[in-house]
Amino acid sequence: MKINHIILYTDKSTTGGFRGRTSGPSLSKLSKKMDKFVVAPEIKVAVEQLEGDQVRRIQDRNREVLAIAPAMPLKLIKPFRGTESTRPESQPLWNIKAIGADTSPYQGAGVRICILDTGIDRSHPAFAGIRITEKDFTGEGNGDTEGHGTHCAGVAFGRDVSGYRIGVAREADNVLIGKVLGKNAGGSDMLVNAVQWAVKEGANIISMSLGMDFPGFVEELELAGMHKEAAISFALEGYRKNVLLFESLADLVTTQAHAEASQPVTIIAAAGNESARPDYKIAVSPPAVSRQIISVGALGWNGKGLYVAPFSNTGVMLSGPGMDILSAEANSTGLISLNGTSMATPHVAGIAAMWAEKLMKKNQFHTNMLHSNLMVSCDDELLSGEMSEDYGSGMIKAPVN
Repeated sequence: MKINHIILYTDKSTTGGFRGRTSGPSLSKLSKKMDKFVVAPEIKVAVEQLEGDQVRRIQDRNREVLAIAPAMPLKLIKPFRGTESTRPESQPLWNIKAIGADTSPYQGAGVRICILDTGIDRSHPAFAGIRITEKDFTGEGNGDTEGHGTHCAGVAFGRDVSGYRIGVAREADNVLIGKVLGKNAGGSDMLVNAVQWAVKEGANIISMSLGMDFPGFVEELELAGMHKEAAISFALEGYRKNVLLFESLADLVTTQAHAEASQPVTIIAAAGNESARPDYKIAVSPPAVSRQIISVGALGWNGKGLYVAPFSNTGVMLSGPGMDILSAEANSTGLISLNGTSMATPHVAGIAAMWAEKLMKKNQFHTNMLHSNLMVSCDDELLSGEMSEDYGSGMIKAPVN
Protein backbone atom coordinates (compact mmCIF):
# COMPACT_ATOMS: atom_id res chain seq x y z
CA MET A 1 0.00 0.00 0.00
CA LYS A 2 1.38 3.40 -0.99
CA ILE A 3 1.14 6.10 1.65
CA ASN A 4 2.24 9.74 1.62
CA HIS A 5 5.66 10.09 3.23
CA ILE A 6 7.60 13.19 4.24
CA ILE A 7 11.23 13.12 3.07
CA LEU A 8 13.53 15.52 4.90
CA TYR A 9 16.86 16.06 3.18
CA THR A 10 19.60 18.63 2.63
CA ASP A 11 20.75 20.61 -0.39
CA LYS A 12 23.59 18.20 -1.17
CA SER A 13 21.26 15.41 -2.33
CA THR A 14 22.48 13.72 -5.54
CA THR A 15 19.25 11.89 -6.34
CA GLY A 16 18.20 14.36 -9.01
CA GLY A 17 15.26 15.51 -6.91
CA PHE A 18 12.18 13.81 -5.62
CA ARG A 19 9.00 13.61 -7.61
CA GLY A 20 6.69 14.89 -4.89
CA ARG A 21 5.69 18.35 -3.75
CA THR A 22 8.75 20.20 -2.57
CA SER A 23 9.38 23.32 -0.58
CA GLY A 24 12.12 24.88 1.47
CA PRO A 25 13.85 28.19 1.99
CA SER A 26 17.13 28.87 0.23
CA LEU A 27 19.08 29.50 3.38
CA SER A 28 22.49 28.03 2.46
CA LYS A 29 25.27 30.41 3.33
CA LEU A 30 28.93 30.49 4.18
CA SER A 31 29.87 32.35 7.32
CA LYS A 32 33.41 32.85 8.50
CA LYS A 33 33.88 32.05 12.17
CA MET A 34 37.23 31.82 13.89
CA ASP A 35 38.97 31.65 10.49
CA LYS A 36 36.94 28.63 9.43
CA PHE A 37 34.07 28.37 6.99
CA VAL A 38 30.90 26.73 8.26
CA VAL A 39 28.37 25.41 5.74
CA ALA A 40 24.71 25.58 6.74
CA PRO A 41 22.74 22.96 4.82
CA GLU A 42 19.54 23.98 3.10
CA ILE A 43 16.43 22.26 4.46
CA LYS A 44 14.39 20.56 1.77
CA VAL A 45 11.20 18.54 1.95
CA ALA A 46 9.44 16.26 -0.49
CA VAL A 47 6.11 14.50 -0.06
CA GLU A 48 5.75 11.26 -2.03
CA GLN A 49 3.56 8.20 -2.07
CA LEU A 50 5.86 5.34 -1.08
CA GLU A 51 5.78 1.70 -0.06
CA GLY A 52 8.04 0.10 2.55
CA ASP A 53 10.75 -1.11 0.17
CA GLN A 54 10.92 2.28 -1.53
CA VAL A 55 11.46 3.98 1.82
CA ARG A 56 14.39 1.69 2.57
CA ARG A 57 15.96 2.22 -0.86
CA ILE A 58 15.81 6.00 -0.57
CA GLN A 59 17.38 5.93 2.88
CA ASP A 60 20.09 3.45 1.85
CA ARG A 61 21.12 5.27 -1.33
CA ASN A 62 21.02 8.90 -0.19
CA ARG A 63 23.27 10.06 2.62
CA GLU A 64 21.63 13.49 2.52
CA VAL A 65 18.23 12.07 3.46
CA LEU A 66 17.91 12.79 7.17
CA ALA A 67 14.50 11.34 7.91
CA ILE A 68 11.47 9.76 6.27
CA ALA A 69 8.11 9.49 8.00
CA PRO A 70 4.53 8.84 6.93
CA ALA A 71 2.37 11.95 6.91
CA MET A 72 0.22 11.63 10.02
CA PRO A 73 -2.96 13.62 10.66
CA LEU A 74 -2.75 16.52 13.08
CA LYS A 75 -5.32 17.47 15.68
CA LEU A 76 -5.97 20.40 17.93
CA ILE A 77 -4.91 19.97 21.52
CA LYS A 78 -8.51 20.71 22.45
CA PRO A 79 -8.92 23.17 25.32
CA PHE A 80 -11.62 23.06 27.98
CA ARG A 81 -13.97 25.95 28.66
CA GLY A 82 -12.75 28.08 31.55
CA THR A 83 -14.80 29.59 34.35
CA GLU A 84 -16.09 32.98 33.28
CA SER A 85 -17.02 33.81 36.87
CA THR A 86 -13.32 33.95 37.72
CA ARG A 87 -12.89 37.09 35.59
CA PRO A 88 -11.55 39.66 38.07
CA GLU A 89 -12.51 43.31 38.27
CA SER A 90 -8.92 44.49 38.64
CA GLN A 91 -5.68 43.99 36.73
CA PRO A 92 -3.41 42.16 36.28
CA LEU A 93 -4.97 38.81 35.42
CA TRP A 94 -3.54 35.98 37.51
CA ASN A 95 -1.63 34.49 34.59
CA ILE A 96 0.02 37.77 33.57
CA LYS A 97 1.10 38.37 37.17
CA ALA A 98 2.30 34.78 37.72
CA ILE A 99 4.84 35.01 34.90
CA GLY A 100 5.99 38.51 35.82
CA ALA A 101 4.91 40.05 32.51
CA ASP A 102 3.29 42.99 34.29
CA THR A 103 6.55 44.15 35.89
CA SER A 104 9.08 43.33 33.16
CA PRO A 105 10.70 46.19 31.23
CA TYR A 106 10.69 43.98 28.10
CA GLN A 107 7.65 43.47 25.87
CA GLY A 108 8.99 41.49 22.88
CA ALA A 109 9.85 44.50 20.72
CA GLY A 110 11.71 43.56 17.55
CA VAL A 111 11.06 39.83 17.98
CA ARG A 112 9.03 37.91 15.39
CA ILE A 113 6.54 35.39 16.82
CA CYS A 114 4.87 32.75 14.66
CA ILE A 115 1.70 30.89 15.68
CA LEU A 116 1.06 27.63 13.79
CA ASP A 117 -2.57 26.77 14.51
CA THR A 118 -6.08 27.28 13.08
CA GLY A 119 -5.37 30.77 11.74
CA ILE A 120 -6.42 34.11 13.19
CA ASP A 121 -9.37 36.48 13.24
CA ARG A 122 -7.24 39.52 12.43
CA SER A 123 -10.23 41.86 12.77
CA HIS A 124 -10.37 41.31 16.54
CA PRO A 125 -9.42 44.46 18.51
CA ALA A 126 -6.67 42.46 20.27
CA PHE A 127 -4.66 42.66 17.03
CA ALA A 128 -5.23 46.30 16.14
CA GLY A 129 -2.08 47.90 14.75
CA ILE A 130 -0.14 44.62 14.46
CA ARG A 131 1.43 43.68 11.14
CA ILE A 132 0.21 40.15 10.47
CA THR A 133 1.54 37.92 7.70
CA GLU A 134 -0.74 34.93 7.11
CA LYS A 135 -0.23 31.75 5.12
CA ASP A 136 -2.75 28.97 4.68
CA PHE A 137 -1.42 25.40 4.41
CA THR A 138 -4.84 23.72 4.53
CA GLY A 139 -6.32 24.89 1.24
CA GLU A 140 -9.28 26.43 3.06
CA GLY A 141 -8.10 30.03 3.00
CA ASN A 142 -6.93 32.36 5.75
CA GLY A 143 -9.05 33.23 8.77
CA ASP A 144 -10.06 31.23 11.83
CA THR A 145 -13.44 29.51 11.93
CA GLU A 146 -12.49 27.39 14.97
CA GLY A 147 -11.14 30.11 17.25
CA HIS A 148 -8.23 28.20 18.76
CA GLY A 149 -5.49 30.05 16.90
CA THR A 150 -7.05 33.43 17.65
CA HIS A 151 -7.07 32.68 21.39
CA CYS A 152 -3.43 31.50 21.32
CA ALA A 153 -2.32 34.56 19.33
CA GLY A 154 -4.09 36.81 21.84
CA VAL A 155 -2.14 35.24 24.69
CA ALA A 156 1.20 35.52 22.92
CA PHE A 157 1.04 39.11 21.67
CA GLY A 158 -2.52 40.49 21.90
CA ARG A 159 -3.22 44.09 22.86
CA ASP A 160 -5.46 45.05 25.78
CA VAL A 161 -9.19 44.40 25.37
CA SER A 162 -11.96 45.90 27.51
CA GLY A 163 -9.42 47.02 30.09
CA TYR A 164 -7.78 43.60 30.40
CA ARG A 165 -4.19 42.87 29.54
CA ILE A 166 -4.43 39.49 27.79
CA GLY A 167 -1.16 39.46 25.83
CA VAL A 168 2.33 38.68 27.10
CA ALA A 169 4.64 40.24 24.48
CA ARG A 170 2.57 43.34 23.75
CA GLU A 171 5.22 45.09 21.65
CA ALA A 172 5.71 42.25 19.17
CA ASP A 173 4.18 44.03 16.18
CA ASN A 174 5.28 42.01 13.14
CA VAL A 175 3.97 38.48 13.50
CA LEU A 176 3.43 35.34 11.43
CA ILE A 177 0.32 33.17 11.39
CA GLY A 178 0.46 29.77 9.69
CA LYS A 179 -2.86 27.97 9.29
CA VAL A 180 -2.08 24.24 9.56
CA LEU A 181 -5.41 23.05 10.96
CA GLY A 182 -8.79 23.55 9.32
CA LYS A 183 -12.20 21.94 9.04
CA ASN A 184 -10.58 18.84 7.56
CA ALA A 185 -7.79 18.85 10.16
CA GLY A 186 -4.23 18.81 8.78
CA GLY A 187 -1.15 16.66 8.43
CA SER A 188 2.41 16.50 9.71
CA ASP A 189 3.56 17.30 6.15
CA MET A 190 1.75 20.64 6.38
CA LEU A 191 3.41 21.31 9.72
CA VAL A 192 6.92 20.62 8.40
CA ASN A 193 6.32 22.98 5.49
CA ALA A 194 4.90 25.59 7.86
CA VAL A 195 7.99 25.46 10.09
CA GLN A 196 10.17 25.97 7.00
CA TRP A 197 8.03 28.91 5.92
CA ALA A 198 8.24 30.48 9.37
CA VAL A 199 12.04 30.21 9.41
CA LYS A 200 12.27 31.69 5.92
CA GLU A 201 10.01 34.58 6.93
CA GLY A 202 12.23 35.46 9.88
CA ALA A 203 10.44 33.89 12.85
CA ASN A 204 12.37 33.88 16.12
CA ILE A 205 9.72 32.06 18.15
CA ILE A 206 7.44 29.33 16.73
CA SER A 207 4.48 28.30 18.90
CA MET A 208 2.49 25.12 18.19
CA SER A 209 -0.55 24.09 20.24
CA LEU A 210 -1.29 20.90 18.34
CA GLY A 211 -0.51 17.19 18.31
CA MET A 212 -0.47 14.12 16.11
CA ASP A 213 -3.65 12.09 15.83
CA PHE A 214 -2.66 8.45 16.37
CA PRO A 215 -6.24 7.05 16.51
CA GLY A 216 -7.13 9.08 13.42
CA PHE A 217 -4.14 7.64 11.54
CA VAL A 218 -5.13 4.08 12.45
CA GLU A 219 -8.65 4.78 11.18
CA GLU A 220 -7.31 6.20 7.90
CA LEU A 221 -5.20 3.11 7.33
CA GLU A 222 -8.11 0.78 8.05
CA LEU A 223 -10.37 2.69 5.65
CA ALA A 224 -7.64 2.30 3.01
CA GLY A 225 -7.88 -1.49 3.41
CA MET A 226 -5.23 -2.30 6.00
CA HIS A 227 -6.03 -4.94 8.62
CA LYS A 228 -6.62 -3.46 12.09
CA GLU A 229 -3.56 -5.04 13.75
CA ALA A 230 -1.34 -4.08 10.82
CA ALA A 231 -2.74 -0.53 10.88
CA ILE A 232 -1.93 -0.16 14.58
CA SER A 233 1.60 -1.48 14.03
CA PHE A 234 2.20 0.82 11.06
CA ALA A 235 0.81 3.81 12.96
CA LEU A 236 3.07 3.10 15.93
CA GLU A 237 6.11 3.03 13.66
CA GLY A 238 4.89 6.17 11.90
CA TYR A 239 4.47 7.88 15.26
CA ARG A 240 8.09 7.06 16.16
CA LYS A 241 9.39 8.18 12.77
CA ASN A 242 7.55 11.50 13.00
CA VAL A 243 9.17 12.15 16.38
CA LEU A 244 12.58 11.56 14.80
CA LEU A 245 11.73 13.65 11.75
CA PHE A 246 10.79 16.67 13.87
CA GLU A 247 13.97 16.19 15.89
CA SER A 248 15.99 16.28 12.66
CA LEU A 249 14.10 19.35 11.47
CA ALA A 250 14.68 21.20 14.76
CA ASP A 251 18.37 20.20 14.67
CA LEU A 252 18.71 21.63 11.15
CA VAL A 253 17.00 24.87 12.15
CA THR A 254 19.41 25.20 15.08
CA THR A 255 22.41 24.41 12.87
CA GLN A 256 21.39 27.11 10.39
CA ALA A 257 21.13 29.67 13.16
CA HIS A 258 24.52 28.73 14.63
CA ALA A 259 26.10 29.10 11.17
CA GLU A 260 24.37 32.48 10.77
CA ALA A 261 22.46 31.18 7.78
CA SER A 262 19.24 32.19 9.49
CA GLN A 263 18.07 34.09 12.54
CA PRO A 264 17.92 32.29 15.91
CA VAL A 265 14.74 30.19 16.11
CA THR A 266 13.11 28.55 19.13
CA ILE A 267 10.29 26.02 18.66
CA ILE A 268 7.74 25.60 21.46
CA ALA A 269 4.91 23.05 21.59
CA ALA A 270 2.06 22.02 23.87
CA ALA A 271 2.56 18.78 25.83
CA GLY A 272 -1.05 17.63 25.41
CA ASN A 273 -4.25 17.38 27.47
CA GLU A 274 -4.70 13.60 27.69
CA SER A 275 -3.98 13.12 31.41
CA ALA A 276 -6.74 12.77 34.03
CA ARG A 277 -5.22 13.27 37.47
CA PRO A 278 -5.40 11.61 39.95
CA ASP A 279 -6.48 8.55 37.94
CA TYR A 280 -3.67 8.49 35.38
CA LYS A 281 -1.02 10.56 33.59
CA ILE A 282 -0.02 10.49 29.92
CA ALA A 283 3.45 11.34 28.64
CA VAL A 284 4.22 14.35 26.42
CA SER A 285 2.89 13.81 22.89
CA PRO A 286 4.58 14.69 19.58
CA PRO A 287 5.74 16.98 18.19
CA ALA A 288 6.45 18.42 21.66
CA VAL A 289 8.30 15.27 22.76
CA SER A 290 10.91 15.71 20.01
CA ARG A 291 14.36 16.80 21.15
CA GLN A 292 15.15 20.50 20.57
CA ILE A 293 11.45 21.41 20.91
CA ILE A 294 10.42 22.99 24.22
CA SER A 295 7.48 21.04 25.66
CA VAL A 296 5.01 22.99 27.80
CA GLY A 297 2.77 21.85 30.66
CA ALA A 298 -0.18 23.76 32.16
CA LEU A 299 -0.45 25.24 35.65
CA GLY A 300 -3.34 26.79 37.57
CA TRP A 301 -3.68 29.12 40.58
CA ASN A 302 -5.84 28.27 43.60
CA GLY A 303 -5.40 31.54 45.48
CA LYS A 304 -2.53 30.25 47.61
CA GLY A 305 -0.20 28.51 45.21
CA LEU A 306 0.26 26.91 41.82
CA TYR A 307 -0.91 23.43 40.86
CA VAL A 308 -0.48 21.17 37.84
CA ALA A 309 -3.64 21.16 35.71
CA PRO A 310 -5.34 17.74 35.93
CA PHE A 311 -5.25 17.27 32.14
CA SER A 312 -1.61 18.33 31.61
CA ASN A 313 0.67 15.61 30.23
CA THR A 314 3.74 14.62 32.21
CA GLY A 315 7.46 14.80 31.36
CA VAL A 316 7.46 18.46 30.26
CA MET A 317 10.47 20.76 30.10
CA LEU A 318 8.72 23.73 31.71
CA SER A 319 5.23 25.10 32.35
CA GLY A 320 3.02 28.11 31.84
CA PRO A 321 -0.42 29.29 32.97
CA GLY A 322 -3.13 27.07 31.49
CA MET A 323 -6.25 27.46 33.63
CA ASP A 324 -8.93 30.15 33.21
CA ILE A 325 -6.97 32.03 30.57
CA LEU A 326 -8.78 35.04 29.11
CA SER A 327 -7.96 35.86 25.51
CA ALA A 328 -9.46 36.91 22.20
CA GLU A 329 -12.64 35.18 21.03
CA ALA A 330 -12.81 34.74 17.25
CA ASN A 331 -15.75 36.22 15.33
CA SER A 332 -16.48 38.66 18.15
CA THR A 333 -14.87 41.65 19.81
CA GLY A 334 -14.80 40.05 23.24
CA LEU A 335 -12.89 37.57 25.37
CA ILE A 336 -13.29 33.91 26.26
CA SER A 337 -11.78 31.84 29.08
CA LEU A 338 -10.13 28.53 28.14
CA ASN A 339 -8.06 25.83 29.88
CA GLY A 340 -5.32 23.75 28.26
CA THR A 341 -1.66 23.23 27.51
CA SER A 342 -2.66 25.06 24.31
CA MET A 343 -3.07 28.17 26.44
CA ALA A 344 0.17 27.58 28.37
CA THR A 345 2.25 27.35 25.19
CA PRO A 346 1.72 30.92 23.88
CA HIS A 347 2.55 32.22 27.37
CA VAL A 348 5.96 30.60 26.93
CA ALA A 349 6.20 32.02 23.39
CA GLY A 350 5.54 35.52 24.74
CA ILE A 351 8.05 35.15 27.56
CA ALA A 352 10.61 33.79 25.07
CA ALA A 353 10.08 36.95 23.00
CA MET A 354 10.76 39.08 26.08
CA TRP A 355 14.00 37.23 26.77
CA ALA A 356 14.95 37.47 23.08
CA GLU A 357 14.46 41.25 23.21
CA LYS A 358 16.74 41.48 26.24
CA LEU A 359 19.41 39.31 24.63
CA MET A 360 19.22 41.30 21.37
CA LYS A 361 19.94 44.51 23.26
CA LYS A 362 23.01 42.85 24.81
CA ASN A 363 24.15 41.33 21.48
CA GLN A 364 23.82 37.87 23.02
CA PHE A 365 20.83 36.54 21.13
CA HIS A 366 21.27 32.99 19.93
CA THR A 367 19.17 29.87 20.41
CA ASN A 368 21.20 28.22 23.16
CA MET A 369 21.39 31.41 25.21
CA LEU A 370 17.63 31.91 24.93
CA HIS A 371 16.94 28.31 25.97
CA SER A 372 19.27 28.63 28.94
CA ASN A 373 17.62 31.83 30.17
CA LEU A 374 14.14 30.37 29.81
CA MET A 375 15.03 27.28 31.82
CA VAL A 376 17.10 28.95 34.53
CA SER A 377 14.52 31.66 35.17
CA CYS A 378 11.71 29.15 35.83
CA ASP A 379 10.32 29.12 39.37
CA ASP A 380 8.89 26.13 41.29
CA GLU A 381 8.60 27.86 44.66
CA LEU A 382 4.78 27.89 44.67
CA LEU A 383 4.44 24.29 43.46
CA SER A 384 4.76 22.48 46.78
CA GLY A 385 3.29 19.00 46.79
CA GLU A 386 3.58 18.59 43.01
CA MET A 387 5.99 16.21 41.25
CA SER A 388 8.72 17.89 39.21
CA GLU A 389 8.20 15.50 36.29
CA ASP A 390 4.76 17.10 35.88
CA TYR A 391 5.94 20.72 35.68
CA GLY A 392 9.57 20.45 34.58
CA SER A 393 11.72 23.42 35.59
CA GLY A 394 8.63 25.25 36.85
CA MET A 395 6.64 28.36 35.90
CA ILE A 396 8.27 30.45 33.20
CA LYS A 397 9.27 33.98 34.24
CA ALA A 398 9.82 37.22 32.36
CA PRO A 399 13.20 38.99 32.57
CA VAL A 400 13.21 41.62 35.30
CA ASN A 401 16.11 43.89 34.33
